[in-house]
Amino acid sequence: MPTPDRATDPTPYDALLLVSFGGPEGPDDVVPFLENVTRGRGIPRERLEEVGEHYHLFGGRSPINDQNREFLASLRADLAESGVDLPVYWGNRNWDPYLTDTLAQMAADGIQRAACFMTSAYSSWSSCRQYRENLADAVAPLERAPRLDKLRHYFNHPGFVEPVVDATLAALADLPDDVRDGAHLAFVTHSIPTAMNDSSGPPELGGGAYVRQHLDVAEVITERVREETGRSHAHELVYCSRSGAPHVPWLEPDVNDHLEALHERRVPAVVMVPVGFVSDHMEVIYDLDTEAMATAERLGLPARRAGTAGSDPRFVRAVRDLLLERAAVERGEAVARNAVGEIGPMWDRCPVGCCANPKGPRPALTGEREPIDQ
Repeated sequence: MPTPDRATDPTPYDALLLVSFGGPEGPDDVVPFLENVTRGRGIPRERLEEVGEHYHLFGGRSPINDQNREFLASLRADLAESGVDLPVYWGNRNWDPYLTDTLAQMAADGIQRAACFMTSAYSSWSSCRQYRENLADAVAPLERAPRLDKLRHYFNHPGFVEPVVDATLAALADLPDDVRDGAHLAFVTHSIPTAMNDSSGPPELGGGAYVRQHLDVAEVITERVREETGRSHAHELVYCSRSGAPHVPWLEPDVNDHLEALHERRVPAVVMVPVGFVSDHMEVIYDLDTEAMATAERLGLPARRAGTAGSDPRFVRAVRDLLLERAAVERGEAVARNAVGEIGPMWDRCPVGCCANPKGPRPALTGEREPIDQ
């Protein structure tokens, strides 16, 4: 049998694991799903039912699982067409297919070592470390758990950035001619507590990685838009989906407050760019397409929403690139890492103390070895 070349060799990995958030797939799933997401936070059921109404506007179903199925099919096809012989599994943190069940199946299938691709591109406890903790929880009861390696953060990988650039250009082109040149770019991501941002990234870098990474990619996209259109658009990083107690500071401004401020400044139009999200899931279709668009309409502010990377072939290829890059690193080979912006390519293993759990240390996989790590 011929030996695979470096462009197709996933060794030492014998599987790829897609790790995602999960979402309800019917009305009866909504509150149990939200209970999974908020377990341990003491949020009353009445509040969960109130939040659940967002899902019921869309038939009680989140689009995220269908988007993951589409992405999974595209990823499997891309690997097969490229000659990369590797099974791809899928596990969710908060809904079926659960990580626990998927890892058990992988163990039963004899998987020894798997690379993990998270559908979350940035550094923070909720967007990285919590995933790593969930992986630790999932393998804990298994006798022969596969070894797991998380692929590096990809917020600045060209395969993620370029689809967002094109989506932003398309949204700008869809604005009326008389307001397009003065349109503001509102880069939107999920808000998190300010303390969580302060502890995001390695401690030796002083925290703030979550915001810093978003600002870096926003600059790249804005510059690429300028190169394509000849126009330099004002832009700002804003937030959506705040869910914490009112007395706890979270990252601001909220996208709706930002739209109000743009209107007061007589900004002629806005394009909302959901750069913090990899697909059009609930935070996008409710917080932006429903709530924020209603705010813009009330204000008389022309607004468009750019698309996410979704299953764009460039994003799918980026996963293959990250997989083969990491495989080569694990084999001891030198690699060229694709990245744009000022920050540069990210680490393979999360440093000790990176994105600390706000409630205290918990076991977490795929990082540099700590006393409680893998």
